[in-house]
Amino acid sequence: MKVKKDDIVKIKSGKDKGKQGKVMQVFPHEGKVVVENININKRHLRPQKQGEAGQVVEFSAAFDVSKVQLVCPKCGKVTRIGCTLSEDKKKTRICKKCKSSI
Repeated sequence: MKVKKDDIVKIKSGKDKGKQGKVMQVFPHEGKVVVENININKRHLRPQKQGEAGQVVEFSAAFDVSKVQLVCPKCGKVTRIGCTLSEDKKKTRICKKCKSSI
């Protein structure tokens, strides 16, 4: 999976199509990501104690990583990701459009 935590991504499909957000969590085994303020769902909670009111909690739900595309921090364009090996044999991610490392 080429999307990492704290990357800025753009949503390609769904109810939030066209919005951008920061990746908060990545689930590589499920192929899902959680993006800040995207795919907001509501959960209704019962009161826990007597006399307490119930509440509605809003949270960002996970969705498939194929629905997002990375935004390059250097050029600001939506791009694909490539990998290169540096001289010290470390993998680095590069932008396919501007060829800069991400």
